[in-house]
Amino acid sequence: MNYFEYRDGELFAEGVPVRRIAQEVGTPAYIYSLATLRRHFRVFDQAFASFSHVVCFSMKSNSNLAILRIFVKEGGGFDIVSGGELFRALRAGADPKKIVFSGVGKRKEEFEYALTSGILMFNVESEQELTVLNEVARGVGKKAPISLRVNPDVDPKTHPYISTGMKKSKFGIDIKRSMDEYKRALSLSHLEVIGVDCHIGSQLTSVPPFVDALTRVRSLVDALRKEGAGIRYLDLGGGLGIKYKDEDPPHPEAYAEALIRGLEGLDVTLILEPGRVIVGNAGILVSEVLYLKETDEKKFVVVDGAMNDLIRPALYGSYQGISPVMKRDGEGIVADVVGPICESGDFFAKDREIPRVQPGDFLAIMSAGAYGFTMASNYNSRPKAAEVLVDGANFYVVRGRETLEDLIKGEVIPPILQ
Repeated sequence: MNYFEYRDGELFAEGVPVRRIAQEVGTPAYIYSLATLRRHFRVFDQAFASFSHVVCFSMKSNSNLAILRIFVKEGGGFDIVSGGELFRALRAGADPKKIVFSGVGKRKEEFEYALTSGILMFNVESEQELTVLNEVARGVGKKAPISLRVNPDVDPKTHPYISTGMKKSKFGIDIKRSMDEYKRALSLSHLEVIGVDCHIGSQLTSVPPFVDALTRVRSLVDALRKEGAGIRYLDLGGGLGIKYKDEDPPHPEAYAEALIRGLEGLDVTLILEPGRVIVGNAGILVSEVLYLKETDEKKFVVVDGAMNDLIRPALYGSYQGISPVMKRDGEGIVADVVGPICESGDFFAKDREIPRVQPGDFLAIMSAGAYGFTMASNYNSRPKAAEVLVDGANFYVVRGRETLEDLIKGEVIPPILQ
């Protein structure tokens, strides 16, 4: 459920007409619904109420400070993958003891930053990472709390780019040899083994792959405890999908019920890393129609948003719903919805039947709250879009639109070229 709806043919974000935001803030602009974000977080969190758990929102999906602050106030933590994300989480007021640090390429200075910040756990992904983390922890006089991210070789049946739990993935350690790595970790002086981590992918639309992964990981937890490891946390990652078009993902309650049943009798605190399922359908990208163009082959609707603002369709070939901000009477058209970027891959939709539009109209690209702004770039020297948070009848610009001066911040022409 989300709070974007039509009233008398006009799209509203909660109690605010989207057209009003577009006119006052400009386009392209990301618009998020506070009520939707709160509802999604609470539904997910409450689904696991019967089992000890921490919901660590996956910051890679949306890292705006205002969004993060919502989840802090809801009692949530964060799954981070960089020092920059740690900085954002702490700036938003996060409890460090509700932060887990994932990712295959952590730098020494990121380890040190996280250690001195006192985070809950590092999800370690390789043998060499164990060595480096132990050295850094020794240098700062602390013990690093760790889990190993194990790769259970489960096919999540999702896009190859967001499938992370199979043998060919760069992520994690093969579960068959993870015991040897855990024994090594237990022997290192400045590491404390406290958990097991497993994340199989993103945009999963069925429960069985999660259950399959849990079954394999549970056996590892039992084996580790026999070796004397004090396993207190089981991090099962995130990955629950959302509806973009005709997907039918499981409700968080069904997902939780299956996992809790599989955890029966296992004395751990469950770490969950939802991202897309919380923010995906809580945000839209609004763009203005600039031109209509027609060739012998097809029609194009040229908008002011582009692949630098929302790269998912170009990168994954993914579907994003497109809705008019103001509905018009009359027959629709079949067209490509494209942006100004000098790439043929700069499109939001191809051969899509959409309502007839005119220059000056606004289009809403739906389900854009996850992996939208966080993956944005300045390609073609385009300033990044504004971000707006709606609360009932009010809205707030939570990230101002970049200026042309912002584009060259930090760049210098050296004296030799003066």
